Amino acid sequence: MRKGKNILVTGGAGFLGSHLCEKLLRAGHDVLCADNLYTGSKENIRGLLNSAQFEFLRHDITFPLYVEVDEVFNLACPASPIHYQYDPVQTTKASVHGSINMLGLAKRVNAKILQASTSEVYGDPEVHPQEESYWGRVNPIGPRSCYDEGKRCAETLFFDYRRQHNLSIKVARIFNTYGPRMRLNDGRVVSNFIVQALTNQPITIYGNGTQTRSFCYVDDLIDGLLRLMDTGDDITGPVNLGNPAELSIIELAELVIELVGSRSSIEFKLLPIDDPRQRQPNIDLARRTLGWSPSVQLHDGLAKTIAYFDGLLRSEGRVQ
Repeated sequence: MRKGKNILVTGGAGFLGSHLCEKLLRAGHDVLCADNLYTGSKENIRGLLNSAQFEFLRHDITFPLYVEVDEVFNLACPASPIHYQYDPVQTTKASVHGSINMLGLAKRVNAKILQASTSEVYGDPEVHPQEESYWGRVNPIGPRSCYDEGKRCAETLFFDYRRQHNLSIKVARIFNTYGPRMRLNDGRVVSNFIVQALTNQPITIYGNGTQTRSFCYVDDLIDGLLRLMDTGDDITGPVNLGNPAELSIIELAELVIELVGSRSSIEFKLLPIDDPRQRQPNIDLARRTLGWSPSVQLHDGLAKTIAYFDGLLRSEGRVQ
């Protein structure tokens, strides 16, 4: 990546966005971080605010934005179920209206644009592991549809802008990612388990725990996004970015308890509607076109994430 680009990161104060902004600044770019702070936090970017090459703009991408940039990373959208289901109409708007606005911006200034899509476009899959050619099995009217179908429509818009306006696009389908700067209350399985283990509360598993996920550490994921953005115009994606190492939810719970040294028990509850039974990326395309595969082992990534949450909880007096 050459230095000196002006780069817009929407959702830049969020979990993934803040790590991306930090990495872009280290590479010598000027970064404009746009975020409405619905799930993002200024605390995530506090260490960047003094940089002359960094600017924060409180903005909701469901409204147009007029700036001059070379590249756009479109990450703005709540990504955990408790947040995207809280205001499902606004979630759909973030994906659909937000994509229209960011694609319009990219078209006006002839910028390259990357969409942070999701493995949720595959729904509750009948194909395992999931590869990019699989069209998915998604409930269009369920409680998760605002996110799943919103992201699917966003992909449609990106490829229509490519076909209609020859826009330089990139689409990354992001699988479960974890690491420092996840929110304490974001409802995702890794943060839930770690917080419960650190506070010796029961580990809550929805269903019988045999459903599977694949967890990618944040540093690996950001590296994949940057590699994808750096490809030529002939590479559009969608490209799966995630860790192909699959494990069950109950195995994850047991590993977290072991790493924390927790006294937590395991408590089972009813599985939410449309919760996927399996999730594992086929990353052959990423390996082939980006030279990318994750390198951080789950044990090591969890240790770093546990240390982060331990610090947060101690600062709040919830862990002694």
